[in-house]
Amino acid sequence: MAAPTATATLNAPTYSPGAQMLLTVTYSDADTKPLTVTIVVTDAQGNSSAPVKVTAVIDPLTLTVTDNSGRTWTRVSDNGSVAVYRAVA
Repeated sequence: MAAPTATATLNAPTYSPGAQMLLTVTYSDADTKPLTVTIVVTDAQGNSSAPVKVTAVIDPLTLTVTDNSGRTWTRVSDNGSVAVYRAVA
């Protein structure tokens, strides 16, 4: 089993008090695979619906951002592989 990977970058090397800080985290897990389920509904008379496919990710990664200064980091976006968080310096 491969370990999850993550890299993180801030949008500036230094901040003034009150400045917006943006943290971008790129992450992945080689062991997380999508699962596709196909569903067909059939009634009592034998009539069937068209197949419907649904894709789900089993055991997706969950990110939590904290720092040792007690700031609140708010998630701005997360598409499942890149997440952006915001805090105030």
